[in-house]
Amino acid sequence: MKKILVANRGEIALRVMRSARKMGIKTVAVYSEIDRNALHVRYADEAIYLGAAPSSESYLAMDKVIEAAQSTGADGIHPGYGFLSENAVFAKMVEDNGITFIGPRPHAIRIMGSKLAAKEAVKDYDIPMVPGIEEAITDVELAKEIATNIGFPILIKASAGGGGKGMRVVNNLEELPEQMERAISEAISAFGDGAVFIEKYVTSPRHIEIQVLADTHGNTVHLFERECSVQRRHQKVVEEAPSAVLTPELRAEMGEAAVKVAKACDYVGAGTVEFLLDDQHNFYFLEMNTRLQVEHPVTELITGIDLVEQQIKVARGEKLAFAQEDLTITGHALELRVYAEDPLDNFLPSVGTLSKYERPVGEGIRLDDGYEQGMEIPIYYDPMIAKLVTYGATREEAITLMKQAISDYKIEGIETTLPFGKFVCEHDAFVSGNFDTHFVKNYYSPELIQAATQKEQEIAAKMGLQLFLEHQQVLKVPSTSSSDWNTKRI
Repeated sequence: MKKILVANRGEIALRVMRSARKMGIKTVAVYSEIDRNALHVRYADEAIYLGAAPSSESYLAMDKVIEAAQSTGADGIHPGYGFLSENAVFAKMVEDNGITFIGPRPHAIRIMGSKLAAKEAVKDYDIPMVPGIEEAITDVELAKEIATNIGFPILIKASAGGGGKGMRVVNNLEELPEQMERAISEAISAFGDGAVFIEKYVTSPRHIEIQVLADTHGNTVHLFERECSVQRRHQKVVEEAPSAVLTPELRAEMGEAAVKVAKACDYVGAGTVEFLLDDQHNFYFLEMNTRLQVEHPVTELITGIDLVEQQIKVARGEKLAFAQEDLTITGHALELRVYAEDPLDNFLPSVGTLSKYERPVGEGIRLDDGYEQGMEIPIYYDPMIAKLVTYGATREEAITLMKQAISDYKIEGIETTLPFGKFVCEHDAFVSGNFDTHFVKNYYSPELIQAATQKEQEIAAKMGLQLFLEHQQVLKVPSTSSSDWNTKRI
């Protein structure tokens, strides 16, 4: 494999290209009209224009991406995450055109892309699952009967869903008809598939996911867990590895379950198996993401393994160079997703121009980004600007370093989730490790950030006043030295 086309944009496109370049592989970028001057376009060895800014006319245009790969002689296509990364039709198109898809086989994407099909695939592997039904329903009366048997609260979920879309928590029978109708409508709008199912709603859960890696020679390993419980609108914002609550025994048990899930669909490449962990530390299979995860850097830091490099090696047909017993956890890593969103206004998107953009640097700080000062945040794509990652010998070190990195990360012109990240890292519940997926609902409010900011401003003002008063009392004597400005040639 001598040349790879990266079918994505922004920080993940750059992330993939950096590993490819390290391996001596040339890269091809694709771009939309609004991304013509983007960093990933300038970094790649070649770049191909796809179309107008809307993703449907550019990054989601499968024929155009295939044509770009063919015209540049690319041997493989890496989809990154989002866009076409979990599209079985696209993966099949890539293969049919004689190009290597750097990801799982189409049938694995298809099976795990449906939560119902995924449950069916793993049911014979003795993997714990949340009580519920394993078939799609639309009949409200049947839903009432099932919900009564399971017990409230229940969760209505879109089979083809993700990112919290098509998901509704129902607390009683009276709410069920309306919430079911909303879930079906949202699922059709978001995924073109109105299939929903019902399962028991696990109260106070933690969201724990296990990174898996499998080659084409029958070898599958797990690279331990990531804690992803700090979320807004069912989407992750802060992730870390390892989890603060998993014992070595529970870690091994969940890792083994994740490997079984991967084998259930003949998985190849890097993937993530997601679980819910209840307050009694019982875990339940949730779903499998058949792609590289946004939060993969924290796993890379604690294991020392480049996951993108491994994806490429697996796609080339190479065996994994390590076994499960070779893998160990060293240190602790923490990631904050830096979104162009306003945490003071319900995390609504904030678009504009980056009038100031200064990156934090230093030992233990990793920043995966795709922007620079003066660039515009477009409205057409996911609002994530960067992934700010810190690494320390302990969890406490990683958190302390994250607070410093947030302070050093200067972004002006738009609102970002940096203040929210600071709030999380300073909150007692997070610091203690005693939190769950309801962290935002239970602890966060815009007023708390505003109050903290006001307090900081008051302290800064008092310090400034004190310095001013001290300076007034100092005797000022004119300098007798000369700059010799008039003797110097200009």
